[in-house]
Amino acid sequence: MIRVLLVEDQAIVRQGLKVILEQDENITVTHEAENGQHALDILEKHMVDFIMMDVRMPVVNGIEATRKIKKRWPEVKILILTTFNDDEYALQALKEGANGFLLKTSESTKLIAAVYSSMSGGLTIHEEVAAKVMPRLLGRSSNNAAVNVDLTSRELTITRLIGEGKTNKEISEELYLSIGTVKNNITQILQKTGLRDRTQLAIFAVKHDIG
Repeated sequence: MIRVLLVEDQAIVRQGLKVILEQDENITVTHEAENGQHALDILEKHMVDFIMMDVRMPVVNGIEATRKIKKRWPEVKILILTTFNDDEYALQALKEGANGFLLKTSESTKLIAAVYSSMSGGLTIHEEVAAKVMPRLLGRSSNNAAVNVDLTSRELTITRLIGEGKTNKEISEELYLSIGTVKNNITQILQKTGLRDRTQLAIFAVKHDIG
């Protein structure tokens, strides 16, 4: 069962998201928060697997909450909910380690699919916003990872597949490897490149056209 925390300052929106997500028998909304600080307080006492986070909230916004949560609980997946005009927030969220973002107007099937994709290591980016955000993100991505890092052939292939948005399961099936082996390789790649997480690795792969 995937345990979900909804972080949104409007109660009616939270209720709607809960109804949508719990249509799937493997997803349960265990907690709700009205702002980022409330979410942090909840996580101090109750762990979850996945967070669906709004960006514009009082007290502590979604970007700051994402930064703090990823620093304290890096294993928790975070999907940012945004509007079309919030591309700057989406950009910041990815840089803070969010596992993707979707528009609030997304279809219910996309929201559920995003949960599964994030839990499998995928990076979910709404296509309508990606065209605005990705060029800027690639242009600003960290330069502390050299292009000529010493990656093996397998590691280069895995990096390319991550850049294509593939999940660990999809990578394991394509390369005939166990999911554990894929995870171990990704850990080694991150260590060699000096990158923080899978999101930065995906950006790195696209920026340097690894193939």
